[in-house]
Amino acid sequence: MQGSGRRAGGRLSRGVVAAYAAGSVGTGGFGVLPGLVLAYYLTDTLGVAAGLASLVVIVPKIADVLVDPLIGTVSDRSSHRTGTRVPLMLAGSLALPLLFVLTFAAPVSAGPGVGAVWVLVFFLLAASAYSLFQVPYIALPTELTGDYHERTRLVSVRIAVLALAILVIGGGGPALRNAAGGGAAGYLVMAVGVSVLMCGAMLWAVFGAARRTVTRADAPVGSLLSQYRDGFDAVRSTRSFRLLVIVFVLQALATAVMLGGAQYLATYVMGNEDAITGLFAALVGPALVIMPLWYRYSHRHGKLRGYVVASTVFVVATLLLAFAAVDAGAWIYGAVGLAGVGYAGMQVFPLAMLPDVIEDDARIGGRQRGGSLSGIWTAAETAGLALGPAVFLLFLASTGFVSSQAGETVDQPDSAITGIALGFSLAPAALVAISLVVLRAYSSEQEHDDRR
Repeated sequence: MQGSGRRAGGRLSRGVVAAYAAGSVGTGGFGVLPGLVLAYYLTDTLGVAAGLASLVVIVPKIADVLVDPLIGTVSDRSSHRTGTRVPLMLAGSLALPLLFVLTFAAPVSAGPGVGAVWVLVFFLLAASAYSLFQVPYIALPTELTGDYHERTRLVSVRIAVLALAILVIGGGGPALRNAAGGGAAGYLVMAVGVSVLMCGAMLWAVFGAARRTVTRADAPVGSLLSQYRDGFDAVRSTRSFRLLVIVFVLQALATAVMLGGAQYLATYVMGNEDAITGLFAALVGPALVIMPLWYRYSHRHGKLRGYVVASTVFVVATLLLAFAAVDAGAWIYGAVGLAGVGYAGMQVFPLAMLPDVIEDDARIGGRQRGGSLSGIWTAAETAGLALGPAVFLLFLASTGFVSSQAGETVDQPDSAITGIALGFSLAPAALVAISLVVLRAYSSEQEHDDRR
């Protein structure tokens, strides 16, 4: 395979694995916290109507669908010429924390309109900074090792750290907001605290893992436009990549719908705003225990079968959650915990399969273009994560949900309460069920030839 000089095998050092995994603190923090609280911040602190809030949430991420493949192209060019993906990752590590803080620093006194524009602008910039780090970051496993199972180990540790980061940031962020008094000031304190954590972790990944990759500095580099087209060409020409992207974006959308609805479920269905912390712990916490089991399952049965099993568990659990529309008891935490078991596998298996697919594409196209494929992958994930809260907000708007500003108390109609419960459960279940149909058609040369 041309254009690749990564290590063909061998066990990665613990330092490299730890540094790579640390990057998930940054990606997980930004990936989960806006999805968890940004819609609620817009509707219940800034007073932005649900329909308009859905646009504020989705527009910046849609823009990234075009930007991410370009970032992947630039990352590939840097990698081929200099042998490293560090520059873009470093820029993202430094810019994202500042822009994340500014996203939650909207002037409440200026009114909902100004607040909506403020969040739109800074969330757009923050999402772009996130992509500067994320796109080259997910291309690294292909270059750090060529061993099929070692990649699963690398990604499994990363996802375990991701789960811990999501648990700490997703659960602790809202708790920090509430401890700081809630409202606009509470959100700002939350953003500052989380940003410091994200920055330190991303810098660790940059200097501890990214600088250790080995790529061919003498590999041919085409024009920027031709390389930009590479990722889109891979969607057309590499069947395994195309199908894996479709599955991943459907599942990203499903989990984003759940995240976007969790605060609403806690506040209006369960009657306790602070229940968001317990819900989040129930969803993400199982990953800390189940991840080694998914890794062992992969060794015995393969990544693809593990992916199918994990997705099926998630569908069953979310279907059970539909009963929250008639009974909002403590059992909800158990059902969310079962969904978390599936969610853990839905995170680790596609990311462990992506390097194998990148190699499939290199065999088909005759050259390595991991950054371009990672750009398409991140764009797809970005679209799914952005659409989730927006879909949920549109669902609220259609069921009569009433927005409010900080300090106001409103009574929601019964239709809105039912809509929240069903939006949190049936919508994710349907999306993952559809992804399972697509996953049946998936195949990878690595899955067939390298599993042993």
